[in-house]
Amino acid sequence: MLVLVSYDVSVTSEGGTRRLRRVSKACRDFGQRVQFSVFEIEVEPDQWTRLRQSLIDLIDEEVDSLRFYFLGRNWQKRIEHIGAKPALDMNGPLVF
Repeated sequence: MLVLVSYDVSVTSEGGTRRLRRVSKACRDFGQRVQFSVFEIEVEPDQWTRLRQSLIDLIDEEVDSLRFYFLGRNWQKRIEHIGAKPALDMNGPLVF
């Protein structure tokens, strides 16, 4: 399944910069960045359960936020991209 993860981490609060880096790294380990604080993450349900809990554990819920958009298995038909910086084909070969 594909999940769109967006986050807003307060870098002006104590430890904010460190939380921001950790949230970004956790998302990068499973998906690709499509905007500064937005990742497309393709995972199996059990992976999603672990990643979701990891993200929740990383943020400070008093000042940070997470949003999850579940695009399901037929996500290719639900995403339209216009403009620069095209996203990688997540199901294609990762050759650079």
